[in-house]
This record gives sequence, C-alpha cells and structure tokens, in this order.
Amino acid sequence: MPEVFFSTDIETDGPIPGPNSMLSMATAAYDANKNLLGTFSSNLELLEGAKGDPRTIDWWQGQPDAWVACRQDTRQPDEVMPEYLKWVRSFKGSRVFVAYPAGFDFTWVYWYLIRFAGESPFSHSALDIKTLAMAMLGKGYRDSIKRNMPRRWFDDLPHTHVALDDAIEQGAMFCNMLAELRATKE
Repeated sequence: MPEVFFSTDIETDGPIPGPNSMLSMATAAYDANKNLLGTFSSNLELLEGAKGDPRTIDWWQGQPDAWVACRQDTRQPDEVMPEYLKWVRSFKGSRVFVAYPAGFDFTWVYWYLIRFAGESPFSHSALDIKTLAMAMLGKGYRDSIKRNMPRRWFDDLPHTHVALDDAIEQGAMFCNMLAELRATKE
C-alpha cells in the first residue's frame, strides 16, 4: 500500500495536554510525489478546567494575527476529533503522521484522539522531520534546525503559526526531503 503522509501542526496555550489546551490543529495529507491530497483544520474550545501557561501566553502576545486566527470559529474537541479520525481513515494507504517537531505535535494529537475519539489512526508512532534532517545532513540533532537546512528543501510557502499554513509548508518540505533521500538510494 502506498504511504500517505499526514503533515500536522498544532497551536497550544501551554506545554502539555490536559492542564493546557490545544487551540488549533491542521493536517495536510500528501503522497510521496508531493501531491496535496486534502487538508483538515479546526480551532478548538479550551478544555474544561485547563488554563494557559503564562510563558506561552506571553509568546502569543507577539503573534497577534495567529492568535486571532486560532480563536475564530472554535469547536468542541469531542466533535472535532471523531471527524478528524474519520477524515484520516478516508485515505487509502499506510498512514504516517509527520511533524516538526513530532514529539510535541504527536503527543497533543494522540492525547486528544484517545480522549475524544477513543483511538488513534496512527497507532503509537510519528515521523519527526528534524530527525530525518539530522540523518540526511550528518549533523547533530541540535544543529539540524531549519536555518541550517538547504534552501532546496523549502518551497515558497508561508510559516505563519496558523496551523494549516504551517502543516502545508512543513509537508512540502518533508516531501522535498523524501524525494532527495530516495534519489540518493537509486
């Protein structure tokens, strides 16, 4: 079965799910040839009893447009996550969750999926773009940051801290990296 890469970005009001809330989530589904197969995006209501982390809220003060974008048309997580699960499952192929950094985004999405939809279509795994960059560049993990990555990996797409923009941008970057990696293996 062909792989479908679900490039996902989230925005939150703190570092961990539960005490803090996921504000927005978006996924851009790509095939290995960098065809954008579809997108899913939603802004979420805050979790009952959760509150924003002061440092994260301070960071949001410097991102007023993104803050406004992620607080419009919010919906309850118990509505959004079952819809997201159904959307992911609508794609034929092997599902691969992709993020930058996957450790953060996957933790949130997995927690919300288990809590509000009862399961994850990605099992327990995610592909981290930064780790892939580390392997491809032969650099240390901490040195494998975007400013040290080759420009050829980046398309002219915005990185706005609006979840859908960032999911599309990082998905295209991942596909460029994947194509280069596969070309070196031929």
